[in-house]
Amino acid sequence: MATDEPSKPGPIESLGLVAMHGVTILGDFSLFALQTFGWMTRRRPAPGTLLPSFYLVGVRSVPVVAITGMFIGMVMAVQLYNQFHKIGLATHLGSMINITVVRELGPVLAATMLAGRVGSAMAAELATMRVTEQVDALSCLGAHPLHYLVVPRLLACALLIPLLTVVADFMGIMGGAFICTRLFGVEAHFYWAHTESYVTMWDVSMGVVKAFFFGIAIALISCHRGLNGQPGAEGVGQSATEAFVASFVVILILNFFLAIFLVTAYDRFILQGASRTFF
Repeated sequence: MATDEPSKPGPIESLGLVAMHGVTILGDFSLFALQTFGWMTRRRPAPGTLLPSFYLVGVRSVPVVAITGMFIGMVMAVQLYNQFHKIGLATHLGSMINITVVRELGPVLAATMLAGRVGSAMAAELATMRVTEQVDALSCLGAHPLHYLVVPRLLACALLIPLLTVVADFMGIMGGAFICTRLFGVEAHFYWAHTESYVTMWDVSMGVVKAFFFGIAIALISCHRGLNGQPGAEGVGQSATEAFVASFVVILILNFFLAIFLVTAYDRFILQGASRTFF
């Protein structure tokens, strides 16, 4: 006797289902972000929610960000010294290390570290609140979950991750200088002189601007995954994992497009404006 078994979807149908699922998630995330920004501009954060978020995102992250930034600079100094020393440009190590740290490695690696530490924690916390029906209880009490839970975390990440990036940059610069001047014997005067003539305030600003957008992405993605996680303990862990993976991918994508935009803006407005003023 023949039985009707459900047919497995073909490759084209499977691809269509994956694309539809991705579009659905993207649309839901876009609505979530717009609603969050709407609550942020409509009303101040709820009392007693902003300072704890600042403490968890900022103060508790300083040690790990400082250690990460310091070893970034130290590793770069170790890797680059032999090549620069062979061509007689060891004193130019400071310019190469420091501009790489403040433009790229400092913001990206600090944001990645914070996505793992802060983003995963926020996603797991909100997913646990969703599973234990605390989010529904807030709604019953008249407190909107986005205003009470998401807005303070978004403000904390957007305002403090750039400051943490500055800490990572400083520690990276100090770590690279220590290895070059103390371990490899590079003349400190020329090391810092070449750095001063090559690294500008615009380079530091580029890293801070990137970190600002990285912070917004980490907060929105982590809160969205936490509030839309699957039920149960497995769903909490899955939300934390998805938050970190998605944040890391978005950080890399944002870094690429922000680098193109900021470099183009520098070439078009800063350099051209300076050349017109000079001539």
